Amino acid sequence: MEAAGCSSSRPPRRRRPELLPPAPGSAGPSRPYMPSLCTNSKNPSTKCYGDRFIPDRSAMDMDMAYYLLTEPKKDQENEGMVPPAKQAYRRLLAEKFLGGRTRILAFRNKPPEPQGMLQQISAETQTSSQINPAKQHRKIPKFAERTLDAPGVVDDYYLNVLDWGSKNVVSIALENTLYLWNSSDSSTSELVTVDDDNGPITSVSWSCEGQHIAIGLNSSDIQLWDASSSRKLRTLQGVHESRVGSLAWNSNILTTGGMDGKIVNNDVRMRSHIVQTYRGHEAEVCGLRWSGSCQQLASGGNDNLVHIWDASMASSNPALGHTRWLHRFIDHLSAVKALAWCPFQSNLLASGGGGNDRCIKFWNTHTGLCLNSVDTGAQVCALIWNKNEKELLSACGFIQKPLILWKYPSMVKLAELEGHTSRVLCLAQSPDGSTVASVAADETLRFWNVFGTSEALKPAAKTVHTGMFNSFSHIR
Repeated sequence: MEAAGCSSSRPPRRRRPELLPPAPGSAGPSRPYMPSLCTNSKNPSTKCYGDRFIPDRSAMDMDMAYYLLTEPKKDQENEGMVPPAKQAYRRLLAEKFLGGRTRILAFRNKPPEPQGMLQQISAETQTSSQINPAKQHRKIPKFAERTLDAPGVVDDYYLNVLDWGSKNVVSIALENTLYLWNSSDSSTSELVTVDDDNGPITSVSWSCEGQHIAIGLNSSDIQLWDASSSRKLRTLQGVHESRVGSLAWNSNILTTGGMDGKIVNNDVRMRSHIVQTYRGHEAEVCGLRWSGSCQQLASGGNDNLVHIWDASMASSNPALGHTRWLHRFIDHLSAVKALAWCPFQSNLLASGGGGNDRCIKFWNTHTGLCLNSVDTGAQVCALIWNKNEKELLSACGFIQKPLILWKYPSMVKLAELEGHTSRVLCLAQSPDGSTVASVAADETLRFWNVFGTSEALKPAAKTVHTGMFNSFSHIR
């Protein structure tokens, strides 16, 4: 009974189905598609991607794969701490940028083309790179491109004996004689030689139009000359009591600074030429610079002071005595001769101190604050800004390489120019702003192409112009 019961309760064994190939012509079950590994398929429309079980690494986005592998785990760990609104934002961001892609492995050779937002971003990136190509690094020559002899130049820190006019003519005073050097044809001419009673020449300055030149003398006189006709126009007398070491033009106003500490505005068109007098320095005025707007005048003196004078505050009545300064800077520890107004920021002034100071200071002339101070390690004799880049060139004394190019505002040294063997006395900039002339106590006048050529002055590609303005090729 027990044997019969056991045999009746045991389930019957089932035969294991065998995978046999279907007979020819029979309608057997369909097999899954297996792409061929051969490349010479008879069907030209068939694309061969290789073995589908081996991922194609060249078609895979590794960054995307890493993100899909790691980000869900991070989300699960921090799910309880993330607010629902932030979770919804993440999902929306993922849908927008991932485009619904969730595969980690790729089995096709060619990745899909970007769509939607990614395609637009890619197109804008390519367009911007074509419109704004990478700016090429400017090579700064460390040696002068031309050197001229300057025998007899007076080695005096307080004098200003070099200037470069708007008509591309350089004027340099060598003792009692003023020479003109034309940069266009490299010709040299002698304009005037003063007698020993009036000499030596202590300052020179071209007028704004570049035709007239003012000459300050050791005798306190100021002479005005027409350079084109080599003719003296007039002599201004009684302005100062001693030598005139600094000059600056503001349209028809010639501003003069003397050893007597006075600063005087002279209208050269008038018979009674003195129109304003500034009194603030107690020693020789050795630096004068009008701002680019011609509204503010900066003055530096041997009393270690820098003054800012506002033209709108100037009194037109000399009998009132003097005009009060707008700002007085007392931070320098030595005489201030080097002054330079920034061409790209109208209220920024750079000033350089003498041997006991050795600093370049930057001032905001609207607020009267000192923005920065840099110790150059040497006497600062002159400063010139680059008109095309945020750079500043300084001329120093008593160091091996007296010309230093600085990057503003970081004040990192970009280059040290080699050539002068003694301190540089004066600097002058060409009308286009690319070249700087320097005269030093080694009796040489050197020209440096340190600032390069402005992009606006470079010759443009030849194009066909039509319309009423086709005769204008550039703006002067």
